[in-house]
Amino acid sequence: MTVQSPKFDLLSVTGPDESGREITQSLRIRRIEGTAPGPRVLITAGIHGAEYVGIETARRIALELNPDLVKGTLTVVALANPGAFAARVPAVNPADGRNLNREFPGNAEGSITQRIAAEITKLTLASDFHIDLHGGDVHECLSAYVYVPGACEASVTEKARAAAEFVDVPVRVLSQATTGAYNSSAVLGIPSILIERGEGGRWSEEGVAAYRRDVASVLQHLGVIVPGALGLVNKPRHDQREAPVAVYAGSAVDGLWYPTVRAGESFPAGALLGILRDFEGKEVKRVHAEFAGTVLYGSGTLFVPAGRDLVAYA
Repeated sequence: MTVQSPKFDLLSVTGPDESGREITQSLRIRRIEGTAPGPRVLITAGIHGAEYVGIETARRIALELNPDLVKGTLTVVALANPGAFAARVPAVNPADGRNLNREFPGNAEGSITQRIAAEITKLTLASDFHIDLHGGDVHECLSAYVYVPGACEASVTEKARAAAEFVDVPVRVLSQATTGAYNSSAVLGIPSILIERGEGGRWSEEGVAAYRRDVASVLQHLGVIVPGALGLVNKPRHDQREAPVAVYAGSAVDGLWYPTVRAGESFPAGALLGILRDFEGKEVKRVHAEFAGTVLYGSGTLFVPAGRDLVAYA
């Protein structure tokens, strides 16, 4: 008897691009129905198509697990933004210029990106927990951290916080956003976390190994995989600092960014985080820390367009 290797299914979404032309984009998805009862967990990756460490981690986990290792149901969307992935572009789906992570819960009658968000929301509503994998787009220098949702019922935040402690990072950020994939899940009553790991649109075996261990630890904590199914797991980090607010400092004009701190670096209140200059070298803006904190990520490119983040900290 021939045993077939696990494969991804295609979840095809059709909708208009920026010009109004109907196109189809297909998400890569694998659903594993366990042989024992348990929770329903959703993993999404590739919401931003050039955040490769999360995509590769989700891809490997989806193909590695089989029903005997799963309790309940594990659904993995290993590539949620295929248009951006194929074009190797940061942040947006080039078909309609929209950032998928700003479009949730989606619109079934909207553009292609909005319809993708609506399809993922359907998967969310059929789940008990949502793990969203991000990490260091092509323009970002980033230090690994985790988000938990704050604009939701307190019980949802508490379940997310308990899971976030199994991610081996020193900082978790309590987010008040609502339109991101995991934020929207929380608003709908589904506990969720977003893990950030990786940077600069690059990936490495070391980065994937660390990310895989984070995800395995959360999945084992949730009880959707049998102990040891994915190898070694993290112990909970009770020393993980929770930041109640994050600052995303940007500029209303284009400029050249000269940071004075690095991703993961801590600083006191009032510290200079960087200077934005025009092309002739004239100072346009200085960014000083509003409070003592840690750099989550910053622009890794010299040029930063107006409206984009220069540095984020919490």
